[in-house]
Amino acid sequence: MLLTVNQLGGGVMGRGRRSVLAAAVTVVCAVTLLGASGTAFASAGPDREPTSPGTKPPASPSPSSTPSSTPSPSVTVPPDKDLEAVRTKLDQLYHDASVATDAYNAAEERAEQQSAQVTDLSRKIVEQQRKLDELKDRAGAAARAQYRTGGLPPQAQLLLSNDPQQFLDGAGRLLEGERATSGLLQDMTHTQQDLEQYASDAADRLRKLEDNRKAKATAKKRIQQRIKEAEQLQATLEKRQRERLAQLERQAAQQAQAAWLDTGILKEISGGATEADKKAVAYATAQIGKPYEWGAEGPGTYDCSGLTSQAWAAAGHPVPRTSQEQWKQLKHVSVKDMRPGDLIIYFGDASHVAMYVGEGRIVHAPRPGRTVTLAGAGTMPILGVVRPDAD
Repeated sequence: MLLTVNQLGGGVMGRGRRSVLAAAVTVVCAVTLLGASGTAFASAGPDREPTSPGTKPPASPSPSSTPSSTPSPSVTVPPDKDLEAVRTKLDQLYHDASVATDAYNAAEERAEQQSAQVTDLSRKIVEQQRKLDELKDRAGAAARAQYRTGGLPPQAQLLLSNDPQQFLDGAGRLLEGERATSGLLQDMTHTQQDLEQYASDAADRLRKLEDNRKAKATAKKRIQQRIKEAEQLQATLEKRQRERLAQLERQAAQQAQAAWLDTGILKEISGGATEADKKAVAYATAQIGKPYEWGAEGPGTYDCSGLTSQAWAAAGHPVPRTSQEQWKQLKHVSVKDMRPGDLIIYFGDASHVAMYVGEGRIVHAPRPGRTVTLAGAGTMPILGVVRPDAD
């Protein structure tokens, strides 16, 4: 891959016109290779499904990823009094996985955009090369015509001519020809410059494409690491402890929601849903019960921002793919002004997103091992609210 980039970036400029067509072929091949690499990479993990809807059903969890009902004999079972610490640790691990998932999704989105740009530049390179070849043919024809007249300057042709009027007519045509030749040479120069610029731009896009492939690989490794740690931690628990842990999680969520409602916020929230809001909410709630899967955006599985981005795409208002970009790019509204369909961004790093559906509730894809579900809007720390259809 590095060889391809260096050939494209340096070789085109160094070898000039003769290597530009080869550079175009190199660009197309590089895009093909990177696309194939991205496909293989995306499908390599057991938890990753293709992003295009309807391509394959969600993968079933492997037996090794499911916590066993009894801990391994070599693992120490934590005492019951430490279950709250276990819950906190699990929250941290899954939060870290969520942050890495956002990084993965962002790198994937950038890679898709850059791949499209490289493909467009490849097309322009081929078109400019064809135009340059046509201009060279015209220049060659002009040179051959001059050769047939002996290449004599106008003054010599006047001295040798027996018919001054014929010479004057020819001189006028010669002047027109010189102007056309000058324009032809200018066209050739500009076309060559455009061709070299397109090749240079394509080389730059390919380098960025490779950088994002590496960023995706790093993020994927971190996601898998954190999920594995969480599963290993849960595997140390006995069945009754896992049941108690689930109870502690429910209690923590209920307490957070109660505290949020006690502020009287629901009395202030009175925004009515638009038609687009209703479509987005209908799409999101129709996904309830489908598994969470990092990097997924339907139709069988979702991560948090995959759910919200697809819901709003279905409503006719495409939004950024990641929760962090949704927070950065969409219009901010106050919590008291939010309405069904608005997106609530959670945690200080904007690592989670859910859709408000009204009456103090959200629909979201929580984390690995869970499904798309309804929950209280105040069960997690709210960073803010954004509105996809603010316009």
